[in-house]
Amino acid sequence: MPRKLHTLSTVTAVLAGLAVTQGWAAPKAASASPELMSQMQHDFGLTEAQVQRRLTFEAAAPHIESTLKAELGNRFGGAWLNKDGTQLIVGVTHEADADLVRSAGAEPQRVSRSLEQLEQVKAALDRNAQSASKSIHAWYIDVTTNSIVVLAEKSGTAKQQVDFFVALAEDKDSAIQVVPSEDAPRPFYDVRGADPFYTQTGGRCLIGFSVVGGFITAGHCGTVGTTTKGYNMVDQGVFQGSSFPGNDYAWVKVNSNWTPRGVINNSSGGTIAVTGSTVAPVGASVCRPSPSTGWRCGTIQSRNATINYAEGVITGLTRTNVCAGIGDSGGPWLSGTQAQGVTSGGSGNCTSGGTTYFQPVNEILNAYGLTLVVGG
Repeated sequence: MPRKLHTLSTVTAVLAGLAVTQGWAAPKAASASPELMSQMQHDFGLTEAQVQRRLTFEAAAPHIESTLKAELGNRFGGAWLNKDGTQLIVGVTHEADADLVRSAGAEPQRVSRSLEQLEQVKAALDRNAQSASKSIHAWYIDVTTNSIVVLAEKSGTAKQQVDFFVALAEDKDSAIQVVPSEDAPRPFYDVRGADPFYTQTGGRCLIGFSVVGGFITAGHCGTVGTTTKGYNMVDQGVFQGSSFPGNDYAWVKVNSNWTPRGVINNSSGGTIAVTGSTVAPVGASVCRPSPSTGWRCGTIQSRNATINYAEGVITGLTRTNVCAGIGDSGGPWLSGTQAQGVTSGGSGNCTSGGTTYFQPVNEILNAYGLTLVVGG
């Protein structure tokens, strides 16, 4: 007859006892934001009570795992939660350890390889990572199958490359399994205000603010159809709309490698969250960051200003007593954490001082029906 799995209350009781003997705090009921609870109900198909039970057990499981890993040593075969997240399963290489696992509130499963053995094979692959062809997409320890999984393309040429790479690990225990993989992983990059981007013509501007699907910037930075690369020179997006002269605004739709975030690069390794786009009054403080000229702050001197560039007249701009420099075009302006606009142009410099104008952000959003991304 199959053994009955431990219930949550049993596990919690076991953990309470372990907490007393081992000196760590017994887990408390997990708390989560309403947004997370709602999303988990949707994605997992659970009730609110079921989500709460799952989170509570997930908070308890790491204590069980760490305790058993220390107890079993090189006989520990890894640990994982069952499908509904209410039971911790622990791999054991010796049947004699099964009772120890049960007494700790987990369910034992006999495996042929310890986690230590799997890690040694994985380390051998890592040491030879430079020999992995592009047809090999990833490799990792899968404790649920007690193996090393290598994800790779399955064409004839790729198979030879995969076989060569796997052989480098000298896996005498046949721990490696090759699984066909169609899609190669790729890095994802954040779209952040004040980060530079580059156009196909060689120009450089700054991202103003993230919007759903991309970002806004100055219109003189590119025309419709102009392609862009990010700060890292990775293909980024295409100008979908651009108005210059008359206005000086544009928006760029980014590809799937890029994720718009409601933050500004603070030029010091961190970010500042954008919380909205409430228009600041004349006389209010306003600041702009730039990787070239740094943070510069001043005040708003007037709104709805008109300037006469050599390329034509621009209307509806906001005038400030803040300086700017070459390469700052399109960059963000903030009053507190409220988005104000993107840099158009001005006069002077950041040595002797200057005047800079920005295109108000809400006008850009309204012109293209865009939604500002806020809150990081």
